[in-house]
Amino acid sequence: MTLMQADARYVEPYTADNLDTYSGQTYDVLFTANQDASKNYWMAVNVRGRKPATPTGLGVLQYLPNPDLPSTPAPVNPLWNDTATSIAHAKLILAKIGSEPAPPKKSSRTVVILTTQNMIDGHIKWALNNISYIHRPTPVLAAFKYNLNGAFDSSPPPNFPVMNYDVFSPPPKNSVNATYGSPVYIFKENSVVDVIIQNANTLTANNSEYHPWHFHGHDFWVLGYGTGSYNSKVDAATFNLVNPPVRNTVAVFPYGWVAIRYVADNPGAWPFHCHVQSHFTMGMGTVFAEGVHDIPTLPTETLGCGLTKHKF
Repeated sequence: MTLMQADARYVEPYTADNLDTYSGQTYDVLFTANQDASKNYWMAVNVRGRKPATPTGLGVLQYLPNPDLPSTPAPVNPLWNDTATSIAHAKLILAKIGSEPAPPKKSSRTVVILTTQNMIDGHIKWALNNISYIHRPTPVLAAFKYNLNGAFDSSPPPNFPVMNYDVFSPPPKNSVNATYGSPVYIFKENSVVDVIIQNANTLTANNSEYHPWHFHGHDFWVLGYGTGSYNSKVDAATFNLVNPPVRNTVAVFPYGWVAIRYVADNPGAWPFHCHVQSHFTMGMGTVFAEGVHDIPTLPTETLGCGLTKHKF
């Protein structure tokens, strides 16, 4: 396959025999039907990032009118926990020269988000900088627009995770190290924002998961990936500021980090979350807001829930 687009954005074409596709991502590929037309060929899909409990899914690339199944063995995919191959593929995805503007050279604000798995009130949850997101019934945008207090946390969320956190070890046992909350990050309109998503060990020893992070209302530049704890003094110098891909969903790999940059130029209150639905429901998400007071009116269809129920 020759990869042509990622998340509907042109990339420098490169050829591969397999791709990692995380929840929320899309790819456009081309291939040429130039093989022996007297035979048919297997296609396969497998689970990545988690030990499969299901068999390989198979499809047939068929040359008409041949009705036979392929005579060759099914393709062998990379091992489910072969993170190095996943990272190598991700780094090969680059914006097609001339198709995308280069990112701004500097950001005006950086948010570092540590994602952890925690026990809260006896339940397994995910947390961002020790806050496990709770979905409240009042639309965040309406709360801003009509000054509805109590729709989300009044105190701003932390910009940086707990210092000196060991990303290779499970969270400390028998300690209250995360709480529920509904934070909103508020950014100055048209500011340039860097977000560093830091992955860590789960509650299970020697285990860290893949998380596809999805942003509503924006595409963003993927500036780089790394392993271990993010170090701003060292890692920021490795960012790709020439031809980073522009995406709306990006994977953060086990025990690693990913850096994205975007311009806060789309007024609204936008969810930013892991696109694994159960992870989002369990708290792995937040809201980024900018320019909310520039929105003149809100559709009536968005009102009638939570604190807006008896106001409109």
